[in-house]
Amino acid sequence: MHDPESPLGREEAQLLPDEWLKIKTVPGNGNLSPGVYYPTVGKRNRSHRHGASRRTRRRAILKNGECNILKSRISQRRMRFLQDMFTTLVDAQWRWTLLVFTLSFILSWLGFALIWWLIAFTHGDLEDDHLPEMQEANNWKPCVFNIHDFTSCFLFSIETQHTIGYGSRTTTEECPEAIFIMCLQSIVGVMIQAFMVGIVFAKMTRPKHRTQTLLFSKYAVVCQRDGELCLMFRVGDLRKSHIIGASVRAQLIRSRTTKEGELLSHYQTELELNADGCDSNLFFIWPITMVHRINAESPFYGVSAADVLQERFEIVVILEGTIESTGQTTQARSSYTTSEVMWGHRFAPLVSYNRERQGYEVDYSKFDETSQVDTPLCSAKELDEFYGNQADRKSIGFLRIGSAIPELLEETPLRGIADRLVVDAIRRASYSHRPSIVKYPSDYFNSAECHSSSSEEEEKKSKKKKKDES
Repeated sequence: MHDPESPLGREEAQLLPDEWLKIKTVPGNGNLSPGVYYPTVGKRNRSHRHGASRRTRRRAILKNGECNILKSRISQRRMRFLQDMFTTLVDAQWRWTLLVFTLSFILSWLGFALIWWLIAFTHGDLEDDHLPEMQEANNWKPCVFNIHDFTSCFLFSIETQHTIGYGSRTTTEECPEAIFIMCLQSIVGVMIQAFMVGIVFAKMTRPKHRTQTLLFSKYAVVCQRDGELCLMFRVGDLRKSHIIGASVRAQLIRSRTTKEGELLSHYQTELELNADGCDSNLFFIWPITMVHRINAESPFYGVSAADVLQERFEIVVILEGTIESTGQTTQARSSYTTSEVMWGHRFAPLVSYNRERQGYEVDYSKFDETSQVDTPLCSAKELDEFYGNQADRKSIGFLRIGSAIPELLEETPLRGIADRLVVDAIRRASYSHRPSIVKYPSDYFNSAECHSSSSEEEEKKSKKKKKDES
């Protein structure tokens, strides 16, 4: 960083936001790690000041995978949803599904009970002389035996619909309409029971619940890997039953203006992902870090660390696969906003071999753990322009003292603020990497077997000097 009073320093203060000027020093030696951005987060004032603009976090996909989409002004909405009653009840909340489940049986019982009461009333079975106690004396044959009132009809409706058959109430050959209603109610009862049991079963076995054990890292990180800036996030599975054919996709949602001036406020761009040298199709046995390389084909090619703070975009990540135990296809979703992208961080390793248990152990307490690493603050485009075709020198860790890079930095004209930032980071990195000191054994130089060529030359010179003196 330049002197705040210098012209370059004032230019940096104008271009960079306030968070960049608040750099946190590393505890211990008090020096800054080269190329790492340390935002200083202070206590937030919860009281809203008049006239202060509050920047809300807009998110299309919530962290739990729910879509933050509100649909309004749909023509004939109720009719459209009623036409697909099965899907509507499966998607509804449990209280509504159970309410419909209960009402479907109660209303069917009451409806057919009313029909049975009308049959008995029109036939005259409810008259005082034709009640069950007087039927044998008056030689009266009713449509249904042992029907006294509407309560008896309701009980007979339940017995008929669910084929309970207690034996006290039965239909006779006296009324053909009673026989027809008994057959109709049996068919309707089976249909209602199959429909409602199917809804409850489909609701309980939805693959959506499997996503509760599929994890996405809380943050996405940006750091260098093999000399390239990479955007990375981590995915994991808590269950022993694996996801077969798991694949991960990522889409960038942000505004875009076309050549004709049309503003596309939610333009979606597919991000190319890979994991450990493979494509996005995973052998998902432990948590895997998905990597998006920021190259010339990436939409983040011209995005720097300062742009991440200022721009507004959302990265939607999708994990799809087949559940091993049920064979159903599941989809887990999550997203990362600009405030959830950590520049200059790297995920901590969490898989290790446990010798006591004879297996690989996954420590999920480190699933979201990251560590700060040296990372250029400029964009990948500016980094490529600075280094040119020297792909092996793009990583800050490559620099060593004695190389020609620090001298080259002094002579190269730097016009952009991002170039000055990366140069300052590279210079500090070159100063911080010291060559290791070679340590020799204590008796190395006293050994008679191995002598260096320099020691032999010195011994010859000393002998020659003694001869000359003599």
